[in-house]
Amino acid sequence: MAASNARLLRRILRGFTGAARFYRNYYLCRPPERRPFKFCRPVGDRTSCSYEFSPNGSLFSVIPSAVVGFRWFSTLSEPLTGEDACERIYVLDAKVDAPVADASAADVDGDCDVPLSKAKAPVVRELIESEREAWSLLKRAVVNYSGSPVGTVAANDPTEVALNYDQVFIRDFVPSAIAFLFKGDSEIVRNFLLHTLQLQSWEKTVDCYSPGQGLMPASFKVRTVPLDGSNEAFEEILDPDFGESAIGRVAPVDSGLWWIILLRAYGKITGDYALQERVDVQLGIRLILNLCLTDGFDMFPSLLVTDGSCMIDRRMGIHGHPLEIQALFYSALRCAREMISINDGSKNLVHAINNRLSALSFHIREYYWVDMKKINEIYRYKTEEYSYDAINKFNIYPDQIPSWLVDWIPERGGYLIGNLQPAHMDFRFFSLGNLWAIVSSLATPKQAEGILNLFEDKWDDLMANMPLKICYPALEFEEWRIITGSDPKNTPWSYHNGGSWPTLLWQFTLACIKIGRPELAERAVTLAEKRISNDKWPEYYDTRTGRFIGKQARLYQTWTIAGYLTSKMLLDNPNMAAILTCDEDLELLEFCICGRRKSSRTKCSRLAARSQVLV
Repeated sequence: MAASNARLLRRILRGFTGAARFYRNYYLCRPPERRPFKFCRPVGDRTSCSYEFSPNGSLFSVIPSAVVGFRWFSTLSEPLTGEDACERIYVLDAKVDAPVADASAADVDGDCDVPLSKAKAPVVRELIESEREAWSLLKRAVVNYSGSPVGTVAANDPTEVALNYDQVFIRDFVPSAIAFLFKGDSEIVRNFLLHTLQLQSWEKTVDCYSPGQGLMPASFKVRTVPLDGSNEAFEEILDPDFGESAIGRVAPVDSGLWWIILLRAYGKITGDYALQERVDVQLGIRLILNLCLTDGFDMFPSLLVTDGSCMIDRRMGIHGHPLEIQALFYSALRCAREMISINDGSKNLVHAINNRLSALSFHIREYYWVDMKKINEIYRYKTEEYSYDAINKFNIYPDQIPSWLVDWIPERGGYLIGNLQPAHMDFRFFSLGNLWAIVSSLATPKQAEGILNLFEDKWDDLMANMPLKICYPALEFEEWRIITGSDPKNTPWSYHNGGSWPTLLWQFTLACIKIGRPELAERAVTLAEKRISNDKWPEYYDTRTGRFIGKQARLYQTWTIAGYLTSKMLLDNPNMAAILTCDEDLELLEFCICGRRKSSRTKCSRLAARSQVLV
């Protein structure tokens, strides 16, 4: 859109009710659910489109329900079916006669005049054998509570002792939930969200010490116990694990973040925004945010956590400010900002969210990013700089640059490092953190392209025989002994220490589609299909190239199965990816709390890096 038209659009938006809030969400900066409605009518052999807004600044939604089979953004109860399904759209609570071309009609970035011959429905095809098997296994993994589905077990391996793999893990269930939602089965996801919310207030202690209020459990199990001490009557209960019985007794930081992300996805896919607006759900969101936004001793906007508090739940040297937590934290803050009800009681919280988002995005983009140019700068760093204008702010010693990185970093592209602390940069590449930085727009568009360029250039290292490496490279020799404590499960190129995890496929697919490079995802899925079913859906693979099934890997791992199914559905219907991603928010980048302070003690360090941040 031309600059003059953009200025005119801003003036018009100011006249609407709630303009101050809606102005932040105008379509140049916001995800699809905050964008203008694209209204299309046939004109000859073409479709003429215009953009409209609702009077209160909320969106109108185009629903390809005839093909997808469930509601995306509609709040109506009845689905679109029948021969005229593609001739009608749902607009909030009203039915309007108008043609719908396909899901791409909801994309405001496309051409306004779309030939009807090119307006194709999402792909509908017959499932291949591995997909049929995966759906059967996923349904078998469903856990019921009081007669209703509430989640899926971590694994259904009949050859191994269950341990805690018969429990429902919050992080593990996310790909299963997305697969169910895409298929139109929302009951299990709704039940999961509400029951885990009830567990949030559960009493949790380790040696008589209780963690902060708002903590979400890592997992829960449905148990049958005698009713009132009777041996004849029984009842089902949910038994959560907040880390009291976990290896290392570490509380899960990422569970609450994944819960918020999934809550947003549920609303966008089903149109059931009433769930988000419930008093108990709003309270749950605020408790998680209060726990994450609590002031402490840390000087950084990134979230300070202990080792083993995320997907890598064993000692792997990721304590401090690991990238995975920061990417999920940023995504959860953006999701929560969309869902939280604005009132007198939440205004301060929303203000705190905006401040943290602005500071966090700058911090990660500026200090975590490395490419050939940045590595060369670090190589020439001066140390012991005591001043407000220091270039080497964290006193990083150039000798920390590992020898493997010198030859590994490609000429094009780069990535976000695994961790940053005073005098320490963890240069390992962690897949989940980098992929979710793309999905949530924590990384700049240029950085996102660079990360996928890295995947393409280093395909043999990060994909090889089975995608995806959870991290690269593995800790070996004395470094492995010191950092992992000689962990017999995290031996070099195994499990979390450089193992290959097929469940990461769906996040890789999501990132590739967002950046417009689905061919990379198709290549990865095709690679996985060669073995994953024959190998009985293992949790992870070992060796540098992922040739062997993990030495302690469970078979029929549910999130391996669900990750594959979600990837296939995303590739069949790429428009669904927009439901799960966040677009670049330019206002966040422009906003800086320092600019509102009149103190002249020091200048805002962001000004020097402004050009890089806005890339």
